[in-house]
Amino acid sequence: MTDTFPVLDLSDAAGSEEDRARFLRRLRVAVHEVGFFQLVGHGIEDADDMLDLTRRFFALPEADRLAMNILDSPLFRGYSELGREHTKGVPDQRRQLDIGPEQPARPLAPGDPAYRCLIGSNRWPETMPELRPAVESWIARLTDLSHRLLRLLLESLEAPAGFLDDVVEPDPQIHLKLLHYPGPAQTDGDAGDGQGTGIHNDLGLLTLLVQDDKGGLQVAVGDDRFAEVPVIPGAFVVNLGELLEVATRGYVRATKHRVIRPAPGVDRYSIPFFYNPRLDATMQPLPSPYVAGSDGVVAEADNPLFALYGDNVMKGLIRSFPEIVARHHPTLAAAARSTSA
Repeated sequence: MTDTFPVLDLSDAAGSEEDRARFLRRLRVAVHEVGFFQLVGHGIEDADDMLDLTRRFFALPEADRLAMNILDSPLFRGYSELGREHTKGVPDQRRQLDIGPEQPARPLAPGDPAYRCLIGSNRWPETMPELRPAVESWIARLTDLSHRLLRLLLESLEAPAGFLDDVVEPDPQIHLKLLHYPGPAQTDGDAGDGQGTGIHNDLGLLTLLVQDDKGGLQVAVGDDRFAEVPVIPGAFVVNLGELLEVATRGYVRATKHRVIRPAPGVDRYSIPFFYNPRLDATMQPLPSPYVAGSDGVVAEADNPLFALYGDNVMKGLIRSFPEIVARHHPTLAAAARSTSA
């Protein structure tokens, strides 16, 4: 077994032939055995600035944030109060701002797949105009980094590095969240069960996470056992989504994880960036000797995996935001259930 959460230096991939080979070998072991690793040497130096921007957003008056209430968005974008998003039916104790690809709205037509409802523009706070350019710059740079990392991951599996280029280009379905986990005000019943974010898998390809120094992210490392991901300044925590598990027939792991709510009086901030296929893209098995010898995806009755990304993401949104579904898409759950992998 490898280190629980290996630390990989991306600059090694551009180093000597020996350095690159060692990087690819460690990357393959990490995505197979753990499903999580930490990435340094990536050249993106303003994570602290982005976390500061996140703190400032959540310090805005509640009325300014509620002007972007996610309940008013059929695209599942905007600001969520505590408990708005659910994991396995339990409200998550975090505030968040959900941001997706900035695209022209496309009204749904009869016969359109359910995931077409996700195409449109974002909502931005009028009282914080500096947020949009900073976030859009961050998204552009993390999109480039994610694509580079995806190609390296495929190379580590001895698959053609560009095999998934057509799956993500020209419009990957990126998704970014600004997150605030406030600790409970006191240690009595207000603390709930300690769930910041419940146990889940990510839905797409890659997740790159910046977390502050408070910790709380925990990853499943065995039966009923979770380990906390150490905080490394300047590092991205990287994990794999369900679509890579599908494409590798289970060789790559979309590992379960959760976030524990901070202690009373403590505030935790983080910024996850999700790099996903196009909504209409379908995953195909990677031409890799490791994939060919894999046992296949382990089926879970309560979590079907769909090879079409649009179907897979709708599965997650229907579960996570029941109030939005009820308000804007009353037939959405039935439509999503009718799709197949």
